Amino acid sequence: MADAVRVLSMEAVHRAKSGHQGMPMGMADVATVLWTKFLKYDPKAPDWADRDRFVLSAGHGSMLIYSLLHLTGFKSVSMDDIKNFRQWGSATPGHPEYGHTAGIETTTGPLGQGLATAVGMAMAERHLNARFGDDLVDHKTWVIAGDGCLMEGVSHEAISLAGRLKLNKLIVLWDDNNVTIDGVATIAETGDQLARFKAAGWAVKAVDGHDHGKISAALRWATQQSKPVMIACKTKISKGAGPKEGDPHSHGYTLFDSDIELARKAMGWEAESFTVPSPIKKAWEAAARRQARPRKDWDAKLKGHAHAADFKRAMNGELPANAFDALDAHIAQALEIKPADATRSASGAALGQLVPHIDDMVGGSADLTGSNNTFVKGMTAFDTENYGGRYVHYGVREFGMSAAMNGMALHGGVIPYSGTFFVFSDYSRPAIRLGALMGIRTINVLTHDSIGVGEDGPTHQPVEHLASFRAMPNLLVFRPADVVEAAECWKAALKSTTTPSLMVLSRQKVPAARESGDNLSAKGAYEIRSASSEAKVSIFASGTEVSVAIAAQKELEAQGVATRVVSTPCWELFDAQDAAYKASVIGTTPVNVAVEAAVSLGWEKFIGKDGIFVGMTSFGASAPQDVLYKQFGITKEAVVEKALAAL
Repeated sequence: MADAVRVLSMEAVHRAKSGHQGMPMGMADVATVLWTKFLKYDPKAPDWADRDRFVLSAGHGSMLIYSLLHLTGFKSVSMDDIKNFRQWGSATPGHPEYGHTAGIETTTGPLGQGLATAVGMAMAERHLNARFGDDLVDHKTWVIAGDGCLMEGVSHEAISLAGRLKLNKLIVLWDDNNVTIDGVATIAETGDQLARFKAAGWAVKAVDGHDHGKISAALRWATQQSKPVMIACKTKISKGAGPKEGDPHSHGYTLFDSDIELARKAMGWEAESFTVPSPIKKAWEAAARRQARPRKDWDAKLKGHAHAADFKRAMNGELPANAFDALDAHIAQALEIKPADATRSASGAALGQLVPHIDDMVGGSADLTGSNNTFVKGMTAFDTENYGGRYVHYGVREFGMSAAMNGMALHGGVIPYSGTFFVFSDYSRPAIRLGALMGIRTINVLTHDSIGVGEDGPTHQPVEHLASFRAMPNLLVFRPADVVEAAECWKAALKSTTTPSLMVLSRQKVPAARESGDNLSAKGAYEIRSASSEAKVSIFASGTEVSVAIAAQKELEAQGVATRVVSTPCWELFDAQDAAYKASVIGTTPVNVAVEAAVSLGWEKFIGKDGIFVGMTSFGASAPQDVLYKQFGITKEAVVEKALAAL
């Protein structure tokens, strides 16, 4: 049965003339024991809520999971898909992709992220278990990780967090083959991985990764621990490949015809190419049926459970019927009293109207809770004594935090949000990108959004970040202007189930900008101030600079220049509007000005190639924020002067 995995893996890679058969062949024994004796899954119900999650963190070895899915009877991977590995339109892309192939729990490939994402899955499992009980939620998260996964920095963040939280339903199987692309792993790594995991609070064990009996005993032991578990599986890369077995070059080395022939002979495999002998295929499918037996019992438990409807709603990603009632009342009040506030505080106020009414929301911060305003009164910490808590203290682990949020969202039943400073989004960017690629709902609160940070200086002042995230596909970047827009942006983010969102928020206080209207932020951009007559100048802005634009408009109108102001809280939502609406917002004024405390890249869509930009062309500096705005020329006076000069 394990050799079937090996043969399919090497044949698919050989046919594609690219790929990595080394890891799938080396870990075939471990995977076979796991999938036939321990993993809880049902090929007929790939989305069964209480299934175990299997994460192939070493995603380059994708033929391992494709072989397993095919052999166990998942309809998502046919033999034709195996034959068309890495080809256009196939269900078997080079690295596993969530949403592309049923049975793939997360997109992997960037090493270490699978492991870090799995931590979030295990967190979601513990949280939902505390919320709904053992009858509905009681499963494990299994990870296969390689040497490269454990070298990546995010693995340190992930294992430290998992150890601190005692996520005993998380089990990592390390493919301990001492091989990387450049040669043996020890040319770059001398650490004792078992000691490292143990120091982080994990239970650890080493096992011969080719001895089925010892593997079974180790996995059975792993399921009985009160801590997360790491098992070092000592393997030979390309196990079964005859003379190429154990060859460090076989990580990504495509076997030649002669190598395939020798490997088949070494394994005693006589079946034709891309053919699994019937007795072996039946044995795999029988094992899958055995592992699926708990599902019928679970279905019966769900049917009679008092909270069945709420559980299904949460797992489907649907919001409660009254999710936005309190928020809408908050918006109405803000429109009436027009409060001035920092947009980070406005975001916190919006959360105060959301978290009590949406039980699925689980928040947190990377050690910046008081600055990010992500904690809502009444929340308790998610911790070993209370997995039902809804606030995670992630520590200074931005990448691990964002990856864990991806895992929570992928698991289902949880809507994760968390905070850090906007400039530190550089640390979490790879996980945000992976979330955008997968199309999942996570919300990243990113405060201290510009030179408005002030005295902390350029190391803490994001300049290029807005442009770079706006360039990322399938990501909503919100930069609200005031209390009303902040609330509206939260509403839009929560409604968007197939995109991550960024809430880019200010430290400094800004005056109220909005005067009326329904959720205009949901359109991405809108005219927030009209001109007194036919407009000669249009001023476009986002976030804190909307108030600068409004002040400039008043000055220009006082000088007899009809001027309109457009707020642009979310460019991506604006891009989704119809052509007529977009044209009406952009307008046809002779002079277009954009003002934003960031670089100009991207503003052409609003102001054209000849438009005027008032913003940053360099990094920031250390000084009070009022001084910085003046020194860098982001003022109403600068906007007025440039608009008049252009006229």
